Amino acid sequence: MTRTTREAPRDPITLPGTPLADAVVNLVRPVETPSVFNHSIRSYLFARLVAGRLGLAVGHDYDDDLLFAACAMHDLGLASDGPHRQRFEVEGADRAAELLVRHGVPATDADEVWQAIALHTSPGIAERRGTLCVLVREGVALDFGGPLGADHAEAVTDEQADAVHAAYPRLDMIRSLTDAIVAQAAKDPKNAPRYSIPGEFLRERETFGRTRMEHACRSTRWDH
Repeated sequence: MTRTTREAPRDPITLPGTPLADAVVNLVRPVETPSVFNHSIRSYLFARLVAGRLGLAVGHDYDDDLLFAACAMHDLGLASDGPHRQRFEVEGADRAAELLVRHGVPATDADEVWQAIALHTSPGIAERRGTLCVLVREGVALDFGGPLGADHAEAVTDEQADAVHAAYPRLDMIRSLTDAIVAQAAKDPKNAPRYSIPGEFLRERETFGRTRMEHACRSTRWDH
């Protein structure tokens, strides 16, 4: 695989536009709800802005194609065509790594993406597993409004946020994503280990009708 070395574009909504990125979009878009798909793309756009805030250079500190692949496929375990036999983070990581290897990505790079996806709901662990894991975790956190990760809210200006949300509207993302996680978790006990995100979301929905995440995100930066 030819690693991406160009500078990150100034336009906050420009996607990589490489054959690998196109393959990722072609896999993900048909099998995720529009809300979850938009969340995945916004996570990449926000992760790229976080990288800039941290002084990380594309092509030197991280590979843009790998960052896009990891962010865009981080919820692939919720896809409508999935086997739904593992917790969604692991199932998505497995499918993402398979696609990357099929498209000629070295196994070591595919494994980095696997880790970033599998660990994106694991605070305190993802941050210790390298730049890609950090950027994916923080991009996802920013799309929830910021409270899930480090304080990188200043990485996104209001103008950038408006452009991102105009291109990829939120579409009641918190409820839609939680619905998808709970539905996948309910299909098999192995999908919802206790104290994992899917396990806790399922338990909280069954017990309280709403997850703590849904409640917490009512007062974040974005209008969910």
